[in-house]
Amino acid sequence: MAPARELPGFYYDPEKNRYFPIKGPIPGSSSKPKNPTPNAPQTPSNQLKQSGRSCCRKLRNRTLSKLLQARELDGRHVIYSHYCKCNFAEEYGKIQASKPVVWRYRGTDKIGVCALEHLRVDVQTLQGQTETDVLLTGSINGSLSFSEVGGVGQYFDDGTKWMADCLRNYVKGKTFEHDEVHKPVFRPNRAALLMPSRISCIRLGPKCSPQAENDGSLAGRVLFTTLGSETSGGSVYTLGLLEPLNLGPGILNTWSGLEEIASFRCTLWTAEYDYNRHRAVIGTNLGGASVDLETRMETWFLRCKSDVFAQQIINSGNVILCGLRNGAIVTADFRERRESLSDRLITHRIPYNSDTKVGSSKKEWFKLKGDIYPSHTIRMPSSISSLVSLQFDEQYFVASSMDGSIRLYDHRLLQRGAVQCYEGHVNSHTRIQLGVDPAERFVMSGGEDCKLRLWSLKSGELLFEDKFSDSILSTMCYKTYSSTEPEAVAELLYAHVTEAHV
Repeated sequence: MAPARELPGFYYDPEKNRYFPIKGPIPGSSSKPKNPTPNAPQTPSNQLKQSGRSCCRKLRNRTLSKLLQARELDGRHVIYSHYCKCNFAEEYGKIQASKPVVWRYRGTDKIGVCALEHLRVDVQTLQGQTETDVLLTGSINGSLSFSEVGGVGQYFDDGTKWMADCLRNYVKGKTFEHDEVHKPVFRPNRAALLMPSRISCIRLGPKCSPQAENDGSLAGRVLFTTLGSETSGGSVYTLGLLEPLNLGPGILNTWSGLEEIASFRCTLWTAEYDYNRHRAVIGTNLGGASVDLETRMETWFLRCKSDVFAQQIINSGNVILCGLRNGAIVTADFRERRESLSDRLITHRIPYNSDTKVGSSKKEWFKLKGDIYPSHTIRMPSSISSLVSLQFDEQYFVASSMDGSIRLYDHRLLQRGAVQCYEGHVNSHTRIQLGVDPAERFVMSGGEDCKLRLWSLKSGELLFEDKFSDSILSTMCYKTYSSTEPEAVAELLYAHVTEAHV
C-alpha cells in the first residue's frame, strides 16, 4: 500500500490505517520561523527577531522586582517588551527554579542510595497516630529502609539522626537563622531490612501515589525489585502499607506485609506498577515481562538480546515504552494475550541506523520478539538511561541516553524526531534518572560531572547548573503533596538524600 500523505494538523497511524488530529500545542514548539541558516544574510528584521527571543531571558535575569514592575506597568499576565511577549507566571517560575536552596544531611554520603521514593503516611507512635513525611530508600548493599523526615523521630528510643546543613542559597542577601533550620531525617535502628541483592527499583502503588486512586487490598502496596547477583537472579516484592507505619517497637508488624511475588533467573533492571491491572512490569537482560500481583502469573511480552534499562507505561496502560541498551526505544503491547492466540511471540527485524556500530562490524538490523509496533520504534545515540511520560498528555515523553542526550518526543510523531532537546547534560555510561516536577514545568538530572542541572520543559532553556556533591546524583524524586495542600510553587527534590528546594 502506498504511504499515506501528510496532512497539516493530523498524524497517520499505520496500524489503524487512519488519520488522527494532533491535539494541543506541542511542548517546546514555536509558531515563529526557524533561525536563518549561517549563510543567510542578516536582515534588520531577522536581527530584531533574534534579539526578541532573548529579551525575556534578559528581563528575567535582572531582578524579580523588574519582572513585577513590567507586569504592573502592562497590567496583564502577558508582558510585552522589546518585540517579544513573556508569560509572567512562566517567567516567575523560572526565576524560582534558577535560585534554589540546597540542603545536605550530614553523614548520609555513605548510605549508597540507589532507589528512592517519598511517602506522606500515618506513623504510629506512643502518643498516637500522626501524619508525617517518610523516605523509603534502597541501597546498593540490598538494604531497604524507612526514614522519617521531621520531629516524629523524637518519640522513638534509638536510631540515627541526620541534621540538615544549608549548602547553597542562591537568593542574594538571604540567610537562614536558627528558627529556619530544615527538619532532620531520623532512621530507627530496626527500620531496615537486608535483601539478597541490590535494590534496583521502587515504585508506589495507587494509594501510595498521587497519580492514581484505586480501592482494594492490592492498592496500598509498594512494589520493589532486587537486581540479582552472580549466583541468583532478581526478584519482585511487594510491601503492604494499608496500616499506619510503626517504626518503633512494632516495626515487625510493618515488615510482616512483605511478600516475594516472583523470582527470575535473570537481572532485573527496572520495573513499573500497572495501576489498571495491579501487575508488575519488569525490564530484564532478557526482555520485558509482567507479573500479576494476585495470581503471580508471569507473562513475557518482549524477548531481546539487549537489556531493558528503562520502562514507561503509556496509552492508558495498554502499551509500554522499553528503553534498550542498544539505544532503541520500543513500543510494546503488554496486555495479556488471549487464550486463542499462540503463545509464540512474533519476530521483528528492526533496522539499525547507518552509523550504528555493533562490535567491530556494522549490522543492518537486530531481532526482537513480541507484540511491538515497528513503526513506533526509534533510536537514540547510546544506551537508554531514563524514560518519563508526561501526565497532561501521555503521548509526550522525555528520554535520556548515556551519551548525554535528553530529548522530548511526541509518540504520534516519532519518525519526525525529537520535539525538544535539552543541552548540557554530561553522561557516558551511567544509568541516571530524570526528574520532571509534578506541574511538568522543569526537567532535572544529575550528571557524571557531579553537577545538577534543570531545564525548562517547554523551551529547553538551561535554568540551573551547579556542583554541590562529590558523587553522581543518579536517583531523585519529588515530594508528593496531599490533595488538601495547595499547589506549591517550590517542590522538594531528593537526590541521594540530598534535598533541594526548586
